[in-house]
Amino acid sequence: MKTLELFLSKKVGDLTLKNRIVMAPMTRCRAIGNIPNELMAEYYKQRSDAGLIITEGTSPSPNGLGYARIPGIFSELQVEGWKKTTKAVHENGGKIIVQLMHSGRISHPLNMPKESQILAPSQVKAAGQMWTDLKGLQDFSIPKEMTAQDLLHAKTEYVAAAENALFAGFDGVELHGANGYLLEEFLSPISNIRTDQYGGSIENRCRFVIDVVTAVARAIGKEKTGIRLSPYGVASDMPHYPEIDETYNYLTKELNKLDIAYIHLVDHSAMGAPAVPLEIKKLIRHNFKNTLILCGGYDKESAEAAIESGLTDLVAFGRPFINNPDLVERFKNDWPLSEDLKIDLFYSADEKGYTDYPIHKTQ
Repeated sequence: MKTLELFLSKKVGDLTLKNRIVMAPMTRCRAIGNIPNELMAEYYKQRSDAGLIITEGTSPSPNGLGYARIPGIFSELQVEGWKKTTKAVHENGGKIIVQLMHSGRISHPLNMPKESQILAPSQVKAAGQMWTDLKGLQDFSIPKEMTAQDLLHAKTEYVAAAENALFAGFDGVELHGANGYLLEEFLSPISNIRTDQYGGSIENRCRFVIDVVTAVARAIGKEKTGIRLSPYGVASDMPHYPEIDETYNYLTKELNKLDIAYIHLVDHSAMGAPAVPLEIKKLIRHNFKNTLILCGGYDKESAEAAIESGLTDLVAFGRPFINNPDLVERFKNDWPLSEDLKIDLFYSADEKGYTDYPIHKTQ
C-alpha cells in the first residue's frame, strides 16, 4: 500500500522534517508573567510527533505583548523558560520554530509592562475589544504612530528576538505577518496611512515587512527564517482593500528574492472569514520557489490532496492538535479524532483544556 505523501519526510531550509504535518501557531495564554514554563513545555512535547511545531505568537518586544499571558523572547528569563520547551520537543524527536508576533495596535495597556507603548504604522484605532485579566473586555486603544526611530528599534528587536530563539534552542523563526498584527498593519492602506517611504504605494507599504525579513534572515540565516501571511484575512479589524492581490503578488516576489525557508499561508474561512481565493494561493505558489505551508480547515484527506496536487508542500493543523495531542498517530492509523474540544478553556491559565486531553486508546 502506497505511503501517503503527508507522512513522507521533507526538507525545509536546513531542517529535515519526519512528516509534512505542521502544528500551527495558536495563542494559548499560559505564560504567566509572559515567561514560558514547564506546563507549556509539556504541551508542546505531547504534540512533537508533528513534522514541525510552530509556537504560539511570541513577542519580540515589551511593546508587542498585546494579549494577557502571552510569552515573550526578549529577556533572559524568557529565553531560559523557552529552553524547557525546545529541550522537551527535541528529546522527543521533534522540530520546533518560534513565531515572533508583535501585536502592534491589537493591544491594551492593562496587558503590557508599564514602560511599553502601543505602536502601529499610523494612529488608526482598531474596532473591537481586547480581554484584560484586570478589567475584562476593554476597547482597543489609539496606537502611537511609529517614528523613524521606532521603526529602527522595532527591527532591531525582531533581530535580537531571532538571535535569542537560537540561544533558546529553536530550529528557526516564523515572522507573523498575518492576522492584523504589526507587520500586516503596514501592508494595508487602511491601517497604514503614512505619507513617508513606509506608506502610500504597494512598494512602500511592503517595505517594513521586507526590511524585517531581510534583517532577521541576515542575522540567523535565511534557511532558518519563515513568514506567515493572511491575504483576504479580516482578523483584528483588517477590512479588504482593492490592491490585495497586487500587494501579495509584489510581496511574495520580493520574499522569493530573499530565499527564505518558507511562506506559511493561512486561510480562516473554516472559522467564518472570507476564503483566500485559489488563484491567490496558486499565484503565491508560482512566485515563491521554496517551501509553502497551507493552513486552514484541512483534514487528512484534503491535506493529502493539496500536497499531491502540488499546491503546497506542507499542511498545518491548528484546532485538531488541541484535543488530539497524538494527531499524527490518529491520521496514520485512521483512528477517529476526538470531538471533545473545550473552547471555553482555550485561553485559561492552567492545565485544564491544555495538557489533559487523552491520547487514543487502542485497547
